[in-house]
Amino acid sequence: MWLYGLHAVAAALANPRRRLRRLLLTAEAEQNLLAHLPKPWRLQPERVERGRFQTFLTEDAVHQGAALLAEPLPPVDLEDALDASRGTVLLLDQVTDPRNVGAILRSAAAFGAAAVVMQDRNAPPETGAMARAAAGALDIVPVAREVNLARTIQTLQKRGYWVMGLAGEAKAELAQAKPRDRPVALVLGAEDTGLRRLQRETCDELVRLPMRDAMESLNVSVAAAIALYELARDG
Repeated sequence: MWLYGLHAVAAALANPRRRLRRLLLTAEAEQNLLAHLPKPWRLQPERVERGRFQTFLTEDAVHQGAALLAEPLPPVDLEDALDASRGTVLLLDQVTDPRNVGAILRSAAAFGAAAVVMQDRNAPPETGAMARAAAGALDIVPVAREVNLARTIQTLQKRGYWVMGLAGEAKAELAQAKPRDRPVALVLGAEDTGLRRLQRETCDELVRLPMRDAMESLNVSVAAAIALYELARDG
């Protein structure tokens, strides 16, 4: 798969878990990439003109003169991610838009999340568009893929996590309900249908973000960013 954009390419080059194949750069992009990631790099770049990218990327791909051919990352074992960090865990319940997933990963990296959990099915595969939206976070935040989210919620509960489902109709607000004595796992539902019944019933608590009546809901990536900020905030 082709990764593109300076942040995504720099993060992949710096990630020892990422298997690399080819690195294509314009002269300007090579200088800009050096500002993000000093040499030595694990791969010798190939110098190309900007028109070359139109032969293998979509017309709307914002590549900034940088593209990296690489293998998709292998999924992370969730238990390993929990051992490494007690940060917030995000679970995505059938969130299918790769750009939304990428934006969620970016927020997860910004606010120190321990992992993002997606399903094996009904979740997008790793793509260049996802990596571009994540701005490098795809190679920073551990991504675990699980068969059964309800069972994963139970695993987190056994590990001491308070699992909160974000739902617009919930009575409790996240800021008042967030615990101070244990880590939090936050479950986010699909862009159109929200949380499914089994996930709702398995969560410890349903919470909402304070919103005015004029707007019914937020884009899932925006909701994730606000919730992660609130969970990271003291007080």
